[in-house]
Amino acid sequence: MTQRIKRMLGLDKQSDYVRKYFYDTNMRASIYMSVVVIVLELWMIVRMTRTIYENHLQAQFWHLTEKYYSNYFLLLSSGLLMLLFAVRALYNFRKCRFAAIVVMIMSAAVCAFEVKMLYEYSPETKTGSDLHNYIILMLSALSMIVFSFVLLKNGEDKKWESLSVMYIFSFECINFGIIISANSYQSGGQILTFLTMELFVICLLVWRPYIGFLVLSASYLVFYYKISDMIDLNTVGKFTGVIDFSTVKTGLGDGIKINGFTMWLSTLLFCISNYNKTLSQAVKEEDLEDVNSYLSKISAYDELTGIHNMVYFRSEADKLLSNSSENKDDFVFLFFDIVNFKYYNEKYGFHEGNDLLKSAANMIDESFKDSLVSRFSDDHFVVLTRYEGADRIISKLCERIHDFEREVHLELKCGAYRPTDGETDPSLACDRARFACGSIKKHYELNFKLYDKALAEKFRLKQYIVNNIDNAIEKGYIKVYYQPVVSTKDRTIVGFEALARWLDPTYGLLPPGAFIEVLEEYRQIHKLDSCIIREVCKEYRRAKDEQLPFAPVSINFSRLDFELCDIVGVLTGYVEEFSVDKSFVDVEITESALTDQQNTLKDAMKRLKESGYTVWLDDFGSGYSSLNVLKDYYFDVLKIDMKFLSDFSENSKSKPILNNIVELSRQIEMRSLTEGVEDKDQFEFLASIGCELAQGYLFSKPMPIDDLRERIYKGELKINEAFIK
Repeated sequence: MTQRIKRMLGLDKQSDYVRKYFYDTNMRASIYMSVVVIVLELWMIVRMTRTIYENHLQAQFWHLTEKYYSNYFLLLSSGLLMLLFAVRALYNFRKCRFAAIVVMIMSAAVCAFEVKMLYEYSPETKTGSDLHNYIILMLSALSMIVFSFVLLKNGEDKKWESLSVMYIFSFECINFGIIISANSYQSGGQILTFLTMELFVICLLVWRPYIGFLVLSASYLVFYYKISDMIDLNTVGKFTGVIDFSTVKTGLGDGIKINGFTMWLSTLLFCISNYNKTLSQAVKEEDLEDVNSYLSKISAYDELTGIHNMVYFRSEADKLLSNSSENKDDFVFLFFDIVNFKYYNEKYGFHEGNDLLKSAANMIDESFKDSLVSRFSDDHFVVLTRYEGADRIISKLCERIHDFEREVHLELKCGAYRPTDGETDPSLACDRARFACGSIKKHYELNFKLYDKALAEKFRLKQYIVNNIDNAIEKGYIKVYYQPVVSTKDRTIVGFEALARWLDPTYGLLPPGAFIEVLEEYRQIHKLDSCIIREVCKEYRRAKDEQLPFAPVSINFSRLDFELCDIVGVLTGYVEEFSVDKSFVDVEITESALTDQQNTLKDAMKRLKESGYTVWLDDFGSGYSSLNVLKDYYFDVLKIDMKFLSDFSENSKSKPILNNIVELSRQIEMRSLTEGVEDKDQFEFLASIGCELAQGYLFSKPMPIDDLRERIYKGELKINEAFIK
């Protein structure tokens, strides 16, 4: 409540924006006021001068100057000076300051006249009020001269100067109203000039309410004092021929007092209302300005790290590359990647991870002070800088990243790309630098890689894959290769794993390693997996219709499938379309997918189990949270990663580990399958420890289903009798 009252009375502290808003508002109002005053005063001067000559009153010129002319010229000069300051404040129009010479001349004339009146002043013929008027007018004229010099000397806008002139101008307007209305009242006239000037000053300009109260109260008290002083004057007969003293009041009537108080109160209430209305508008515009400023900031800056974002980077980089005066060979695009940031984030939490990103961003930004630096995404940053000397900065950055290490080892990898004269696409340049960085991500000994011809060929293939995946699916370039899964009891085929191959007319047969990761990176992998599901279901239908050998097929689901599409719905749709027995379709889900998509995967796995599909855990042992996965999820088959067999004969730890994994799977009611079986010793060991299923080159490499059937017909492979009808 107290705060509201303080705000209503103008006692609260204002922000810089609000103060500027009030300043601009008052400067605009001052222009209107000064123009009106200038026009009126010129009209009054011309009108009075014409009256003097028409009525042959030249003999009374000095007396009229004392009562009117001096006030007219002073108000005219203050209005002109106010106009000059306001125009300079709002429009920075400096040449207008030379008009202050006119103000100096008029003010000097008024000042000289008031000095003359002070010199001739006598208590016998003049009142104390007259003396005060002479002093006020002289001091006001002097202030006009001073600020005219200030305006001439300084062309730059300074708020205190413009506000000082506004206060002086307001004072002159009110003083003019007091003097003119007091003289009119003495002659039996109205006090409209005083009331008009009060409204003029208080209502057009915006005052803090407490200042408005002080100005109004002081001016009304001074006005009533001057009227009373004139009423008490006992030297009535000394001004014969000029004033009709028969109309002089003998007292300040109740009507004048009541009307004056009503006018004072109404003007004060308007002052308070005007202030609060303007304040409310200023606050609204400040809020809007803050929102626009925030939107403008986030459109150019990364919200977390505070450095520029990619929108700004692409825009500014495009300008540099498009500038014909710049030598493109001097530039280099750098792509930075913090290796192991994901593990750091998961171990210490998002707050610590964000602190690491901010520290790394500041470190890179400070190292490339005169360059374009931006956060690309996640823990990736890009820089556009001069090539010369960049290698030394990169080396220092790769060393400094270790300062942020705790228990998680951190590395900073950097890929670089140098654009040629014909290149102006920053996005493509960043992609190439990123590709170079990715090529050394698994090479511990390398921290920097420049994009070269070999990488260029790989990059072209990458772009080709992304741009042609839809066309490859449509034209049937995507092929399904099947690798048998055999029983360790009798080596008969009990299933197949469906593996994608791309038989391209340009590049020939592309292995999975050439396109799987690329499609995952560009979030296109769901298209490939949906295609594999369809082809497997079609093959099942063909096998059934033509009575060909077939067995259940396991299909790999990417972790992104669950995010990019309803992969369970896709599977169900094709199964129903081709009337596939659900026991012939198994779903393989990698361990990493479960750690990345926990909530999504739980719902998807529930739907798969309820629909009657068999679900496998693929690549068990390749991650770091396998036991948690076994605890939290239910799988039908545990597929042991082939890395356990990679050094089977040399590493004595492999056998007990495999033995325990197989035993664990048996205890939690899961079938075990080991992939990567390449020799007889491995197979016999797996059979001896009770591993039910095996897969690997010992039996067959992945191949088209017709080739596998040919081997089955030749007796090289044997399909389990359960699937022969």
